[in-house]
Order: sequence, then C-alpha cells, then structure tokens
Amino acid sequence: MIDGVSVAPRRQIVDERGKIMHMLRSDDPEFERFGEVYFSWVNPGVVKAWHLHKEMTLNYVCPHGLVKLVLYDGREESATHGEVMEIFLGPDSHRLVTVPPGVWNGFKGVADQPSMVANCATLAHDPDEIVRMDPTASDIPYDWSLKHG
Repeated sequence: MIDGVSVAPRRQIVDERGKIMHMLRSDDPEFERFGEVYFSWVNPGVVKAWHLHKEMTLNYVCPHGLVKLVLYDGREESATHGEVMEIFLGPDSHRLVTVPPGVWNGFKGVADQPSMVANCATLAHDPDEIVRMDPTASDIPYDWSLKHG
C-alpha cells in the first residue's frame, strides 16, 4: 500500500428496479473538500497515464466497465517511495480509491467495452497543477502490457 492512498469499499443497493452505487459523501472519512466531479471514458486496451497532481487529491471509482488503476509513489520523502500499486476497479469491485497529491497515477481499460472512471477531485482543474509523463517512460518501473498467470 502506498502511503496516503486509501482503498475503501463502497455500498451498492440493488433491487428489481436497478441499483444505487455510492461514491463519496461529505461525512465519509475520505472526504476532504469539493473541487469538481468529472467522468473519464477509456476504451478497451487504452492506457491513460501518467499524471501527477501537485495539490489535488483524487477520489476514483469505476461504475461501468473495468479498469486497472496503477499508482507509483515518486515522492522522495515518502516511506513508500518507489512502490507501485495495482488496483482493479469496476462494478464487481466497487471501491473508492483516494490518491493524494504527488502520487503518479494512470489507468488502462481492461473490459471489452468502454469503461467509465468517475473522479471527485478536491480542486477544480488547473493545467498548471498537473504534471504528465508518457505511459512508457522509463522513469516509472511499470509495464502496461498484458500479464498472463
């Protein structure tokens, strides 16, 4: 587990009408403040990575499809500096992943259909607050290719 990252199961309420999937409430321990909510669609096999926020905390869920969320702790002062973390998110693994500032992250669509990632961020988007890196950059020790067995 990367220092400062939390992975928390989320409640689903299912009945014959459909279901409700909880994400984040203002009285949840993960809630910090509200900046914006957005939805990112990722096509099958596509990697959307790497990015890091300098000040923003991210709160991810994947209510549709399936994604592999990968985190890398590049923070020099962190107790988990250099660690990589993989988390699969989707309706069958409905969890909220909170990513603190300074942690590199990205995701790959692993369903056979487009997947949707929802983010309830603590700040509104600011292009000067985000750092991006190519998903194949050697700075992060991670290979996005399919792993068998």
